[in-house]
Amino acid sequence: MPVDRKVHATRSSVRVVVVGDRGTGKSSLIAAAAAETFRGDVPPVLPPTRLPADYFPDNVPIVIIDTSSGLENRGKVAEELKRADAVVLTYACDQPTTLNRLSSFWLHELRRLEIRAPVVVVGCKLDKRSEEYNLSVEMVPLMHQFQEIETCIECSAAAMQQIPEVFYFAQKAVLHPTAPLFDQETQALKPRCMRALKRIFILCDRDMDGALDDGELNDFQIKCFNAALQPAEVVGVKRVVQEKLPEGVNDIGLTLTGFLFLHALFIEKSRIETTWAVLRKFGYDDDLRLRDDYLSIPFKKAPDQSVELTGEAVEFLKGIFSTFDDDKDGVLRNSELEDLFSTAPESPWNEAPYKDAVERTPLQGLSISGFLCEWALMTLLDPAKSLANLVYLGHSGNATSAFQVTKRRSFSRKKQQVERDVFQCFVFGPKNAGKSALLASLLGRPFSDEDYSSTMTEQYAVNIVKNRVNSHGNKKTLILREIPNHDIKKLLSDKESLASCDAAVFVYDSSSEQSLNGAIELLSDVARQGEETGYEMPCMLVAAQSDLGLNPVAKTIAEKVCSDMKIDPPIYVSVKERDAHDVFSRIVDVAEHPHLRIPGTAIGRSKKKYRQFVHNGLVCLSVGAAATFIGLAAYRAYSTRRSTSS
Repeated sequence: MPVDRKVHATRSSVRVVVVGDRGTGKSSLIAAAAAETFRGDVPPVLPPTRLPADYFPDNVPIVIIDTSSGLENRGKVAEELKRADAVVLTYACDQPTTLNRLSSFWLHELRRLEIRAPVVVVGCKLDKRSEEYNLSVEMVPLMHQFQEIETCIECSAAAMQQIPEVFYFAQKAVLHPTAPLFDQETQALKPRCMRALKRIFILCDRDMDGALDDGELNDFQIKCFNAALQPAEVVGVKRVVQEKLPEGVNDIGLTLTGFLFLHALFIEKSRIETTWAVLRKFGYDDDLRLRDDYLSIPFKKAPDQSVELTGEAVEFLKGIFSTFDDDKDGVLRNSELEDLFSTAPESPWNEAPYKDAVERTPLQGLSISGFLCEWALMTLLDPAKSLANLVYLGHSGNATSAFQVTKRRSFSRKKQQVERDVFQCFVFGPKNAGKSALLASLLGRPFSDEDYSSTMTEQYAVNIVKNRVNSHGNKKTLILREIPNHDIKKLLSDKESLASCDAAVFVYDSSSEQSLNGAIELLSDVARQGEETGYEMPCMLVAAQSDLGLNPVAKTIAEKVCSDMKIDPPIYVSVKERDAHDVFSRIVDVAEHPHLRIPGTAIGRSKKKYRQFVHNGLVCLSVGAAATFIGLAAYRAYSTRRSTSS
C-alpha cells in the first residue's frame, strides 16, 4: 500500500538535536549529511544545519542542532534538548566506553530533563570497528529498558555509509511515531490504536456485515492512498493475513481481527507510515484523537448562553443505546457501555465530573435517561468533547445538526419566558449544611452518615425532572452543581462566573441558626455579584435536615430575609427521611421563570432607585425640551404669517 506523503504539509520543519560524548562523531555526521560527502575539516560544533524539504519523501525540512560535550555548555545543551522534536544520541563504534555511557548517563539524563522527544541511537565511525559485532545483542535490552528509543543504527561519515538513514529515521520518529501505536515490549498494538482502527473499520464496512469485502477494501485503499488495488493485490493481502491468522479472513472478506493484524504487521515490517497515513486520513492526530479541523463548532456563544443536544442528536443517541443494549433490558451494563465507547480513545465518563453524576441501577447499570443525562452534562460543560464522542460513535460530526445554542439568559428574563430543556443550578451553603446529600437525593441514592466527607472539588448531579406545574408531564434536565466553600471566593472573582447559572439554591441546616447565617451571607454575596455584573438569577433557600428539628429563631429569620429579598420562603426537606417536598420540581419551576424570585440587596435597591430617579429626570428634561421646541416652532410660524400679511 503506497503512502500519501501530503499529510504533513502543515508541519514547517523537524528539529533534531544531536548529543553524545566528546569525539563520538556528532559534527562529522551532520556535515556528511549536509554536504553528501565526507569532510575532514569539520569544526568542533557546527551552526544549525538545514536539510531541504525534498531531502526525504515526506517533504518536511530538517533543522539539525549540533551540541558541545563540554561541561561548561551543559545548560545550553539542556535548553536545546527541551526544544527538540527528535534526539540523535551518538556513540563511537570503536570506543565501547561511549556505548556504556548511553545507559549509565545519557538516557537517564534525558529522563531527568523530562525530554519527551523520540530518541534515535546512532553508532558513528563504523568503518573503524575491527571485530565482528551483533548490534541487536546490545540494543534489544537497551530498547526494552528505555522505551523512548525509537530505533538504533550504525553509520560511517568517512565511508558515507547509512548517513541519510540516520536523519530519515529521526524525521520518521517525529512524523510517524511508534510509541502511540505499538508496544515494543509486548509486540502488540496499543489499546488506543486498536480503538481508532476499529472505528475506521466500522466506517468502511458500509453494509455492516462484519467484514470488508473486495469492493470495500478497494474503496478504503483509494480513500487512504489515492490508488486502487489490483484484484491480484487484494487476493495477496488476504492470503498474507489468512496464513498468519485464519480468523482474520472469512467468506466475505477481511474481518476486524484481520484488519488489526494487518496494521500490526505493517509496523513490525517498519512500514509504520502506512498505518499513520490511514489514521490521519480519518482525522486522527498524534495522540490518536480526532483533530480540531474534524470537530469544528461554527457558532459562538455569549457567557449566558448554553449548548444543548438537538432532537436529532437525541434520537441518534437513543438508537446507539438500543444497539448496544444486547439483552434489551433498557439498561446498559458496564461491559455494554465499554463496548459502546470501544471506538473512542476511552470512555469519557470514567473521570470527574461525569463519574457518579447520574443515577445508576443497583448493579451500576445505566438507563436511557441516565445515558442522556450524561450527554446533556457533557454538552453543557464541553461541547467539543461531546461532539468528538458523537463522531467516535458514528455521527456525521455536523455540529449544527447535533447542537443548538439557547437564547441568552438576560433575554429570557426580559421576555419572561425560557426555551431551554437543560437547567444548571448552582448549590451553595455552609459546611455540613447538606449540599452533597441534596445532590445524592436527586440521583435516588439513600442517605448515609457513613458516606459523608467534606466536598473538596465541584460535584455534579443530573437527572430528568417533571415540571410540577405542567400536568402534561413536561420534563426538563436538571443539573445541580455543588460549589465547595473554599472555591466561592475564586468563583465570584470572575465577573462571568454566574452567567451560566439558571437558578441558585442556598442550603442550610434548619436546626442551626449559625448555618442559616452562613447561607444568608452567601445569598447576599451572590445576589450582589449578580446585580453588579448583570447576571442575576432566581434564588431559593432550602432548609435541609428538617428531621433534626426546626430552630424557631432560624425559621423566623429565614422567613423575614426571604420576604425582604422578594424570594419564596424556605423549602424544608429531610433527605434522611426522604421528605423532599418536591424540591427538584420547584427548582425547575424557579429556573423556568427567570424574571421572578431574583433577590434584591439594599445596595441593589438603592442603585435601582437612583437609576429610576435619573430616568424620570431625563424624561422630564425630554418633555421640557420638546415643549420648548414646539413653542419656538409656533412662534416662528406666527412671525412668518405676520410678515406676510404686512
